[in-house]
Amino acid sequence: MEGGQLSYVMVHSIDELVYTLFIVLALGVVSLLISRKTRISYIPLFVLLGFISGPILNIMDIPLARKLFDYVRVFGLVILLFAEGHRLRWYVLKKHLGTIITLDTIGLVITAVVSGFFFSLVFHLPFLAGFLFGAIISATDPATLIPLFNQYKVREDLKIVLLTESIFNDPLGIVLTSVAIALLVPQAPSARFIEGLVSTLTLPGAAVAFFFYEVAVSITIGVAIGVIGYFTIKSIGLEQNEEIFLFSLALAFFGFYLGEIARASGYLVATTAGIILGNHHVFFKEKSKDTMRMRSLIDIEVHFNEILASFGVVFIFILLGASVDPGVLASTLVYALIVALTVIFIARPIAALPIIRLGKWSFKEYLFIALEGPRGVVPSALASLPVTLGLVYNNHDLIVWGEYILSTTLITVLVSIILETTWLPLLKKKLLSEKAGEDKVNH
Repeated sequence: MEGGQLSYVMVHSIDELVYTLFIVLALGVVSLLISRKTRISYIPLFVLLGFISGPILNIMDIPLARKLFDYVRVFGLVILLFAEGHRLRWYVLKKHLGTIITLDTIGLVITAVVSGFFFSLVFHLPFLAGFLFGAIISATDPATLIPLFNQYKVREDLKIVLLTESIFNDPLGIVLTSVAIALLVPQAPSARFIEGLVSTLTLPGAAVAFFFYEVAVSITIGVAIGVIGYFTIKSIGLEQNEEIFLFSLALAFFGFYLGEIARASGYLVATTAGIILGNHHVFFKEKSKDTMRMRSLIDIEVHFNEILASFGVVFIFILLGASVDPGVLASTLVYALIVALTVIFIARPIAALPIIRLGKWSFKEYLFIALEGPRGVVPSALASLPVTLGLVYNNHDLIVWGEYILSTTLITVLVSIILETTWLPLLKKKLLSEKAGEDKVNH
């Protein structure tokens, strides 16, 4: 009898899983059709239809959707970043490195501090609670920007700046979150590494050291994975499509695994490996016939990964919408909306101001960069961390603050995705000159 019950539960779970997969794919098709007819970005449609089908109509099983989201956000983002890394042109990346570094250091800290200040002000909480929120919400989202820029064909120089910023600021956002947690809950596992550094360095020094460790180790592993991948493809003769497909996926996920084991950023590892493979003609001495052969093989690999990445985007954003708790949103909706709008219209533009001093961007281009910083997967993944830590370590203040942080983070993510994907065509038309952009890239 027990075996029969267990079998029933297993079959029932598989049925629910298959049903959920069907709903997500069907909603993806509907969203894409609506997007094509209305010319509205499909990303907010994914989130909206996921929210309607999950929490509102209960068409999907919410706990299952949340569990799937935990896995899909990792798998989908790794493939998405690995595929996009192939398309990041090295000479453009190198030319705008100053802008990217400025946004990912000074700009990100400003975002966290300004967002934290307004969060504390609106909810009447200590600044430390606000800083924790600011750190969680500080990272922008490549999973939103990559399909959005591909859909609307944004200028290459601005595309690379914003995409690379969003890829690199994931580890720094996690570092800032770890710093805030170290101040609030020193015994938490995520804070122990920084606490160990604090014994020999100050807290700011430990945070900086942790950040540089993450970036340096991630890039080193990514370069190594890219080099190994290149010579494997070239030497072993992976000529069949199936061989190159399987090998590229194994490469991306192995790189991610090594990065996470090393307490670095697996996402940055996957992106760096993609950059090495996509720019093989720059990094490796090749004969012309080898260049053409490798370019053909890499193009096959990229095409396959882009198909998988498309599935990843559909699942990430539909399941994100289905995972939202309406009760949490409703309890702090007005205050959370105020904070979300300050993050979009005040914190992000202030954080982007330092790039004007670099002398490479016009005021209109600065505005485009300032108004295209949507929050997404990383803040969503970190949003529940304060409540979890508060429960584990019996910290009542952190539980209370964590509820506000959770709801405000989710609303900020949803509002930023909806606004910043919807207004992109208008910003592109009003603020950007395609010819000027082409001149910048070509020179």
